[in-house]
Amino acid sequence: MQYLPASLERLQEQFARLPGIGMKTAQRLAFAVLSMPAEEAEGFASAITEAKRTVHTCPVCQNLTDQPLCSICADPERDASTICVVAEPRDVIAMERAREYQGRYHVLHGVISPLNHVGPDDIKIRELLTRVGEGGVAEVIMATNPDTEGEATAMYLSRLLRPLGVRVTRLAYGVPVGSQLEYADEITLLRALEGRTEL
Repeated sequence: MQYLPASLERLQEQFARLPGIGMKTAQRLAFAVLSMPAEEAEGFASAITEAKRTVHTCPVCQNLTDQPLCSICADPERDASTICVVAEPRDVIAMERAREYQGRYHVLHGVISPLNHVGPDDIKIRELLTRVGEGGVAEVIMATNPDTEGEATAMYLSRLLRPLGVRVTRLAYGVPVGSQLEYADEITLLRALEGRTEL
């Protein structure tokens, strides 16, 4: 027996396809959309279709943009000799929030993950090598996540980049601000000790 109208069930199924959205959350979202005034619901649908139609990858750094170049690549004030390599566009947002880094980025759109059938040809490695090979880059900072896939991707890229004559560095790891040492795992403490700086 079907409890929901078919169109509402389809809407719920579409929400459930989004990452991190389970069936209960999808149902709640579907009902929320249904309870919106018609013009709000149309605006919501329009925002999805417009974003899908206009947003594309920047031809230089592979970040998302709706312009010919993303705002960072188009900014002449940014340091083009330093490239920070991140896995996803949302990582650029996280780095920019710190307001300390003034270089450029390269977005891989994933990490090497054999278990998930993602190899080097499935992410934007070739574009990074082309950029660095054109010259003018002095340092490439690996800012992939400190998990197995992120580490493997960083190591793989460093082996490819070193022969091109650039300095390859990795973000330092350590104990998060506000946490307590007794709760830190051994690897985090080891990385914190290795990356210690003088006061």
